[in-house]
Amino acid sequence: MNHGSRSPCPDEPDVHLTIQFTSVRMDFVACLTAALVFVCEVTARRPGTVTVDPSYCAGLSRLPNERLYLQP
Repeated sequence: MNHGSRSPCPDEPDVHLTIQFTSVRMDFVACLTAALVFVCEVTARRPGTVTVDPSYCAGLSRLPNERLYLQP
């Protein structure tokens, strides 16, 4: 696991999220369900982009409050 934190859904794959707002870029790892809900929430409410990369997650911190995105 990344930085000692555990996925709230260990049966799901983790994905790399890149969140880009005007001049701020943030990178996190999240379980697939949380990532998909997060993408929907952020793109509907804020200008910016979110990309999902299933191939690179090593060394990233987990998405803050990841568990909140498990329920759409």
